Amino acid sequence: METAEFLQTLETEGRLLAAAAEEAGTDAKVPTCPEWHVRDLLRHTGAVHRWAASYVAEGHTERRPLGEVPDLDGAELVAWYRESHRLLVGALADAAPDVECWFFLPAPSPLAFWTRRQAHETAVHRFDAEAARGTQTTAVTPDFATDGIDELLRGFHARSRSRVRTDEPRVLRVRTDDTDAVWTVRLSSEPPVTTRGASGEAECELSGTAEQLYLALWNRAPLPSVTGDQALAELWRETSGI
Repeated sequence: METAEFLQTLETEGRLLAAAAEEAGTDAKVPTCPEWHVRDLLRHTGAVHRWAASYVAEGHTERRPLGEVPDLDGAELVAWYRESHRLLVGALADAAPDVECWFFLPAPSPLAFWTRRQAHETAVHRFDAEAARGTQTTAVTPDFATDGIDELLRGFHARSRSRVRTDEPRVLRVRTDDTDAVWTVRLSSEPPVTTRGASGEAECELSGTAEQLYLALWNRAPLPSVTGDQALAELWRETSGI
């Protein structure tokens, strides 16, 4: 996917998130994040939007803490989230392609990183807001979901902070049914090493549509299909939270 496509997805997902949160009400519980109510979801996602926008708009080259969250609730908090989303979309849309700033996963450029990352951040939390609302959730495209799986496996879980570890080397495979994407995840006492393709034998395979796996691997939905060693699937569920 191109950066412009991620930007369009980000814009759409943020609008859907705000609408779902408004309909659910800020006191509604978020079943996909049991410790949260909708107000927590809006405060977190809005703060992340403003944090991301600050790197792109202000050119910060070192990691900065999230800003303070205002003491708002109800309609005022929804409005604050909408403004946070507008600030982020505007910062990304107005940025020069060669903008220099801090970013934390491999990417062609800082702008490509932040647009992609915030598109997925917002899509996952939009799902949370719709789950809190309790009605049908909005689908994402197979290509977008496949990209999100790739970012999670080859980006987030390649970092030293990943807790998905095994005492002995193990191999997990992830396969989408609708995009023909396959990943081989090699687990050990070190951070997981993930490659594209079906390389060697795997002890456990997770499969399903790209959207099903996208939500499941982010621990928003059950794993659609598990074959082989169920313990590896359980290990993912227990230790993969970001």
